[in-house]
Amino acid sequence: MERLSKVNPLRKLMYAVIGVCTYPGIAIVNKIKISGTEYLRNLPKKNVLFVSNHQTYFADVIAFIHVFCAVKWRKINRLGIPYYLLNPFSNVNFIAAEETMKDGFISRLFALCGAITIKRTWRAGGKDIQREVDANDYGKIYEALKRNWVITFPQGTTRPFAPGRKGTAHIIKETKPIVIPVVINGFWRAFSRKGLRFKKKGALLSIRFKAPLEIDYAASVDAILETVMEAIEQSKEFMLKGGHHQLEGAR
Repeated sequence: MERLSKVNPLRKLMYAVIGVCTYPGIAIVNKIKISGTEYLRNLPKKNVLFVSNHQTYFADVIAFIHVFCAVKWRKINRLGIPYYLLNPFSNVNFIAAEETMKDGFISRLFALCGAITIKRTWRAGGKDIQREVDANDYGKIYEALKRNWVITFPQGTTRPFAPGRKGTAHIIKETKPIVIPVVINGFWRAFSRKGLRFKKKGALLSIRFKAPLEIDYAASVDAILETVMEAIEQSKEFMLKGGHHQLEGAR
């Protein structure tokens, strides 16, 4: 099992490089509005699980990391290269499908940036399947939560309004983390599915962090999953409007 160190100099360097390359697309070419950063400021450095809806393979995660770094520095510089990239917050992992992270050089690069790769139990190679959960996949996630923040996308797909997967609820039930729900929008409009090409410039990207969920860890997996999915749910009206509602910028 991979050892996830508290301080990873290579990951810090990669975050800085990727951050410099992606900041203009997130905050200058497009517009980003962020709310709820007050819920991030006093979180512990480990056993925190961020649960979010999903719109692109990589742009979502990249934007989260920008926000996490900026909040730790208590500032986002909107006019140029943000100072937080001089010492980025790198205690972050994100859960991704194994087949996605093997798809090309860029995917392998992001795998070095903290991806926890798992095998999908319901889909592989573009086809619907059914297979048993790999216990080692859960083990990697549990190990990461002991040391870092972890980002997961319970729907397991960028397709909007897809049902949540029970794996997220199992993780919550077993590890009892602080669970922060996140609702994002606009990324599907601004970026390609992988999140590496522009589809539209000048789009509004929105990220809304919500208060930690109150979870009964003794509840059933189905009940926990329902709580999570209700917290990250988006209405179709919200999606079609592109998330154009008033949000506070992160400070």
